[in-house]
Amino acid sequence: MTEAYPRIRLVDSDAEDARLLARDVVRIVFYLPHDHVELGAGVEQVLPLYRHAVGDVLTRAWDSDGESFPLTEAGWGEVQASLRPSASFRFIEELAEDSDSFQRMTRLQAECSWTLTGDDFDGYSLRYLARLPSKTPLEGSVSVLSATLPTEYLELHGPGRVRDLAMSLASVLPLASGHAGLALEFAGARRKVLPLVSEELRRYPGVDVPRVDAHLTVGRHVEGVHWLNFLGASLLQAVGGRESLRGRLQSPGTTVREVGNAGTVVVTLGTGPASGDLSKGDDLPAYRELARVLEPVLEPFRPGYALAWRGFSEDEVHCWWRRFLD
Repeated sequence: MTEAYPRIRLVDSDAEDARLLARDVVRIVFYLPHDHVELGAGVEQVLPLYRHAVGDVLTRAWDSDGESFPLTEAGWGEVQASLRPSASFRFIEELAEDSDSFQRMTRLQAECSWTLTGDDFDGYSLRYLARLPSKTPLEGSVSVLSATLPTEYLELHGPGRVRDLAMSLASVLPLASGHAGLALEFAGARRKVLPLVSEELRRYPGVDVPRVDAHLTVGRHVEGVHWLNFLGASLLQAVGGRESLRGRLQSPGTTVREVGNAGTVVVTLGTGPASGDLSKGDDLPAYRELARVLEPVLEPFRPGYALAWRGFSEDEVHCWWRRFLD
């Protein structure tokens, strides 16, 4: 068993069953600059890798229309079937504009998406969103695969097991970038919940707030700095290559290593994810060092991002965005 991490659990005081609205998790996410037809086989490999690491904890699936079904043997069959590319079209432009498929994909700005979860918002989840398959993709658009684990899993099994899972997932996906580290997970309307955890967000810089629209804009940028930081070949070249990166990162415990044979590397900041604690002067110097090195490729702050942070001013959101740079 490893160290304890901050518990950030927000309970709905108006609910009779003390329902959780937000909780701390470990989040693994990959940004994939490809359409579903190119990703389905790799994502299908992700399912047994995740289940092998955590056991049969996923119990329910949610599709892009918000409909859910239990993950029985038949339910898993439905999920796997959704990963097989459609034989009826390749690009959205080939569909009639009044068709259900065209309307659904246009609304989602995605070809398909699903979320697999455990019971009672327990911190286990697996999500996949395949970007809109257009002949002229929206600039910066990517498909996204993410997985979460409760921090209790990290404490029980240690960061090595979490790192192994992240590395195994990265090895089967054609990623542009990705990361793993501490984050918040929300059940329901995050805009209502964020103001209620503002103190924790200001105190713990290592706890991330996941984006809801990253698939539309991340593209060739890096979404922040985390414990594990995956850089695909293009991004690695943009920061000078592997050896240059190694030479510029001097913090104890920071490592740069290859992932597979596709020119991808992972920059690891310490033996495990860190929350930091500004009340104790811990501003995560290794994270700040990497942020300075990656600054040319970090995703720029966009004013519209603050719209998802109800109760925070644009300046406050901008400061949080640049918490490892200023």
